[in-house]
Amino acid sequence: KFSLFSGSIIAGLSIALGAFGAHAWKDYLRDINRLETFETAARYQMYGGIILLILGVWQMQISNKSLKTAGYLVFAGAVIFPGSLYLICITQNTLWGAVAPIGGLAYLAGLSLMAYATLKQ
Repeated sequence: KFSLFSGSIIAGLSIALGAFGAHAWKDYLRDINRLETFETAARYQMYGGIILLILGVWQMQISNKSLKTAGYLVFAGAVIFPGSLYLICITQNTLWGAVAPIGGLAYLAGLSLMAYATLKQ
């Protein structure tokens, strides 16, 4: 349930934030040269949401520790990676970019556990 619930929320927020950035903040983001950064954040947030939804459906069929842990790691990646990019856009402080690799590693670890669970089946 965690993966399905969090995937739905993450994907929904991605759509809302992407629309907000494309409309309400477009001029601001263009002025600070961060429109592409914001779009990348929304895109990777959606990737995380989709992965979580897939994981949730998979977990309804087969429940194991690897998939459960993968869900937590992908969730962390879906919050930390795009979150750091959103913070760069909001604060204009590029130091948040140092946090992005943590989210990327969480994504990769979660996907690796998904691959491991596939081989283990």
